[in-house]
Amino acid sequence: MAHAEVVLLPDAGPLITLAYADALDLLLRPQWSVQLVDMVLHEVTRIETPSSARIALWAAKLPTVPTRVFQQYSDAKAATKGQLRKANLGELAIQECMNEFALTAPPTVGVFLFEDHRIARASFLVPGNCHKISTRAYLLFLEQRGLLDAGETAASVERTAIHNGRSFSRLHFPAP
Repeated sequence: MAHAEVVLLPDAGPLITLAYADALDLLLRPQWSVQLVDMVLHEVTRIETPSSARIALWAAKLPTVPTRVFQQYSDAKAATKGQLRKANLGELAIQECMNEFALTAPPTVGVFLFEDHRIARASFLVPGNCHKISTRAYLLFLEQRGLLDAGETAASVERTAIHNGRSFSRLHFPAP
C-alpha cells in the first residue's frame, strides 16, 4: 500500500509569525511538502509590511497552488477597481485545496497551519484526510520531535517573534 503524501498549507498568520521570528524554515523541518496557496501568498505580500519581503523571498523556493478563489478574487478586483471583500479568502482557498486532496488516490494528507483563533472555533470543514493545527501546537510538535535546533524551544521561537514586533494571539489552542 502506498503512503499518502503530507502537504503543509500555512495560512497568513503562521507565515507572518515565523517571518518575525526569522524562522520560516521551521515549516520544512518535518520534511513534508510545503505548498503556498496563491490567495494566502497574495495576502502576505500584496502590501509592504515588516514581513512581506522576507516571506516573498522565502516563498520563491516553494510551489504555489493556484485556486479558483484567487482567480475569482483577481477577476472581481479588476472589475470593482479594488473595492472587494478580502476577509477569509485565504482560508477559503486552503479549504479548496484540502477538498482537492480528498479526491486524490491515495488521498493527500493536508495539514492546515493557522493562527487565527476564530478558525480554531469555526466550523471549518476539514476532510478526514486533513488536519488543522495552530502555530503554537506546530512549534510544540517540532520541539517534541526534536526538530528544533539545540537550545531552541517552541516558547523561544514565539518570544523571538513577539520581541521582533509580532502581535501574536494570546489564545492557546488547544488550551493548556
